[in-house]
Amino acid sequence: MSWLERTELLVQKEGLEKLKKANILVVGLGGVGSYAAEFIARAGVQKMTIVDGDVFDETNKNRQLTALDSTIGKSKARVLAARLIDINPEIELTVLEEFLSPERAFEIVTKEFDYVLDCIDSITPKVNLIVAARRKKVKIISSMGAGGKLDATKVKIKDIANTKNCTMARVLRKRLKERKVNKGVKAVYSEEMQISKSVKRTDGTHFKKSYYGTISYMPALFGLQAAAFVVNFIINRKK
Repeated sequence: MSWLERTELLVQKEGLEKLKKANILVVGLGGVGSYAAEFIARAGVQKMTIVDGDVFDETNKNRQLTALDSTIGKSKARVLAARLIDINPEIELTVLEEFLSPERAFEIVTKEFDYVLDCIDSITPKVNLIVAARRKKVKIISSMGAGGKLDATKVKIKDIANTKNCTMARVLRKRLKERKVNKGVKAVYSEEMQISKSVKRTDGTHFKKSYYGTISYMPALFGLQAAAFVVNFIINRKK
């Protein structure tokens, strides 16, 4: 009996074969990306590249799948990789422990990938990753801001040009327009108004100038939506 028996029962043998042959890139392995990567692996995708240069700290425990007392100080990419291999020992996994520079975004994104999941939480690397994917005609879905939100029913997927009530999406649209990318990017976002009093300023490390308070389930929901969109795209596409 295969561990993917129930998946095959739902998507049929053809759908499962499509998933097994897919090649997915997940960049950013925090609250959104850790869940997205696991959902994709559990769906049966056999080839994946995961990218993150960060290590766990205590504040990650409220929202990140792989953040535990036992993983504080460890590489997010390595810890998640071990978990994915424990789920599927046959998965072909490429692990990149790095923060995405503009140059590397264009190197990493290639037409070998069926889909890119942008789960980065800083604007500049997100812009570089999205532009790289659009220039190379690789499909991408980008996670917007999960912080400052509480209503799980307001999470949607639309073209980034049609998003609303999301500070990150607004800033990102402006930055992308400067790079002549106006549409063609799927975005996971929440239409709930952000709770403004939950914002905190930072020192700007890794392009991150501020962040919102975040509840446990919201990043997971963004990751779920992104993974579900990609899985459905794969099983429904023509050969």
